[in-house]
Amino acid sequence: MIDKSLPCGRKNAGSNTVSAQVGGRAAAAGRRVVHMASAMLLPLATLLLVGRSATAQLQFESPPINYNAATTDDPIAKLQSKIESGEVTLKYDDQHGYLPSVLKNLDIPFSSQMLVFSKTSFQLRRIAPWSPRAVYFGDDTYIGWVQDGEVVEVSTVDPHQGAIFYSLKQQETPTPKFVRDRGQCLSCHASSRTAGVPGHLVRSVYTDRFGFPMLGSRTYKTDHTSPLSQRWGGWYVSGTHGKQQHMGNIIIQAGEEPDTVDLARGANITDLSKLVDVRPYLSPTSDIVALMVVEHQSQMQNYITRASFETRSALHYDQMMNKALERPMSHRSDTTKRRLKAVCDRLVDYMLFVGEYQLEAPIKGVSTFAKEFSAKGLRDSKGRSLRDLDLQHRLMKYPCSYQIYSEAFDALPQPAAEQVYRRLHTVLTGGDQSEKYAHLTADDRQAILEILRDTKPNLPDYWR
Repeated sequence: MIDKSLPCGRKNAGSNTVSAQVGGRAAAAGRRVVHMASAMLLPLATLLLVGRSATAQLQFESPPINYNAATTDDPIAKLQSKIESGEVTLKYDDQHGYLPSVLKNLDIPFSSQMLVFSKTSFQLRRIAPWSPRAVYFGDDTYIGWVQDGEVVEVSTVDPHQGAIFYSLKQQETPTPKFVRDRGQCLSCHASSRTAGVPGHLVRSVYTDRFGFPMLGSRTYKTDHTSPLSQRWGGWYVSGTHGKQQHMGNIIIQAGEEPDTVDLARGANITDLSKLVDVRPYLSPTSDIVALMVVEHQSQMQNYITRASFETRSALHYDQMMNKALERPMSHRSDTTKRRLKAVCDRLVDYMLFVGEYQLEAPIKGVSTFAKEFSAKGLRDSKGRSLRDLDLQHRLMKYPCSYQIYSEAFDALPQPAAEQVYRRLHTVLTGGDQSEKYAHLTADDRQAILEILRDTKPNLPDYWR
């Protein structure tokens, strides 16, 4: 099952809600699956400004973050502005509503399609193994679509505010309007699973034959560090991966126990039409490479948001204390220095794929996603890009996240950006040879350094 980069939880179709762990009743099974994710979280009003650990929840509803009150400049806000000015017209079709037009205007390829059959959207009555939800993504936006659904579900990344959640009604109108969610989605999308900030996550859980997640069994948040054996429960997966096994394509039948299920029956499937009717969808695939990329990307975005929020909160606290103690406003406390170092070090480690699961066999998708993804890469003088895929032993050929080019990364507060660039440079130039960076060979470090020098504007002078 997945809690993906999409909204969650509310039953109002006009609100933006997609990927919560939700409950429901399987009539044939006669049992209730309880919504677990929201029970793990605190209401926004009780969030604590602690910020000293990777899982601590930050107070982002008040200054200096002002999550709901601040004006956003995310891709959906920009698209809505173009719609209202008449610069963009969304086209509606009878089968998919606004979906194809939204994807086109956001430059999101059909090949990014991933199919999730667990009931993890507020439109859960329309989701099942025989009618999965489709999720599409670009570098900063995620789109969810359900057959005969009431809305198109959207999550995007604002450079300053992190994940922002929207919905778009599937009703033809002269001026379609994306409606922003005002807090309900955060019941699932602002927790330790999203680095304590409004963010995205991919989850994996065993699913019964009706699509209900079996929450009494193991459930996993997945990213590039996760073993393949813990990934993609509740997803369809098309592609080959050798003898490695994953939880995808597996439906737990009556009388089966998840702990003893044979994962081999969901392995190396290249034709999903044998499992589900793919004709209603924009693509016949749920590409394994797309799934691997989105796992890395979703958490990378969370770490960037965390670094931004943590830095702004720490500096705001220092300013208040400096004023109260009549210290120079430029004074930075030791506590703030430690907070900045910790959050930026975590960001750099994830960016450099520390702890990445090493593949035991090559991965190969069945769509054009891998080719289209790599083609978007900025290339250095030797033709190399941080979007070049490896898929033999690891995800990326040059293990440094392409999200370093994102607007959110560029919008990091100056103290955080300085800390990240300094730390990244230290590792890439060999100044830190500790064990956790052993996966980076001297050639890897040099290649990443050269690629960034050629392709990343505004690097600090000491990088040149």
